[in-house]
Amino acid sequence: MKNIENKEDNLVTLAIYTFEKAQILKTILEDEGIEAYIHNVNLIQPVISSGVRVRIKESDLPKALRVIEGAHWLKDDNEIEKNPDTKRHILIPVDFSDYSMKACTLGFNYAHSRQAEVKLLHTYFSPLHATMIPAGEAIVTMYSAEEKDFFMHVANKVKKEMKDFADSLNKKMSNGELPQVNFSYSLKEGIPEEEILRYTKEHNPVLIVMGTRGKDRKDADLIGSVTAEVIETSKVPVFAMPEKTPFTKIEEVKHIAFATNFDQKDLVVFDALMEIIRHFEITVSFIHLAVKEDAWNEVKLAGIKEYFKKQYPSLKANYCILDGTDTLNVLDGFIKEKKIDVLALSNHKRNIFARLFNPSIARKMLFHSDTPLLVLKA
Repeated sequence: MKNIENKEDNLVTLAIYTFEKAQILKTILEDEGIEAYIHNVNLIQPVISSGVRVRIKESDLPKALRVIEGAHWLKDDNEIEKNPDTKRHILIPVDFSDYSMKACTLGFNYAHSRQAEVKLLHTYFSPLHATMIPAGEAIVTMYSAEEKDFFMHVANKVKKEMKDFADSLNKKMSNGELPQVNFSYSLKEGIPEEEILRYTKEHNPVLIVMGTRGKDRKDADLIGSVTAEVIETSKVPVFAMPEKTPFTKIEEVKHIAFATNFDQKDLVVFDALMEIIRHFEITVSFIHLAVKEDAWNEVKLAGIKEYFKKQYPSLKANYCILDGTDTLNVLDGFIKEKKIDVLALSNHKRNIFARLFNPSIARKMLFHSDTPLLVLKA
């Protein structure tokens, strides 16, 4: 028998998927001559990013990344029939925690201000129905009666938790703690970030509001954070709200910093930001992080000032070029000095290789700071 533990010394996690997708990916990789292994189903903490890990030898990573980038079935765009909801609505993924309730408070207040509805989404993982495998594979997963009882217990527990959470929201609306907003909820089996992204592609909410832990509690979640994955890949604006956020309404926000690279796409992103905040009196500081002095930056800054003055004549705006050699700490210092309430960032579409080895500023700031983030896709 081969020693699996010796193999695992050089294994890296390529992706985390549901059992069905992991099996398909394993088959595709092996067809390309890449050994693949499936490990780790998380049943203990189903609200954490869970599923099965597809692991490969580290030396096979470059080839595997090329394979996974070309696998259209992973992108879902061709799988999903897009039926955008006709009603304007806010999506709030929840895990029944205190910070989920705080996200609901902001989400409900914002929905009320925009005459929108709210959709709550909770995803949990159960392998009871994760037995589908690619055609031609002669594998059947069997469960004992005790295991099936346990899986049903998990499902029933989640249903009760969601009902209790919804009842709490209804109670808060009844006693005036929350505004009256139409809301509904869904329970989905799967991996949270996958189901959130699938929902946004199917139903096109105007905003995703997600609660997050404080920075001192996020380090352990660096690899598997649901919020980080959604920020990286969602085409819908994402408002990431740490548990220590001092405000519960967008109208309480007085100052937003918007990071720009003087990219043309940033103009489109800023228009999306204005769509979210145009009904509120908010000052915007445009900041550019420059690694070295460049006179051309001043020229571009002058141009962007003129553009925004014409495009948004009522906008209260400041402009600043910051030293970008120590990005996170410089941003932190600016946020504290200028009393920034929210940091708005554009997040350009990037391939899997870039996301693995060069995390975006948005992702880094999520784990580094307790400042709320509003991330918009360029």
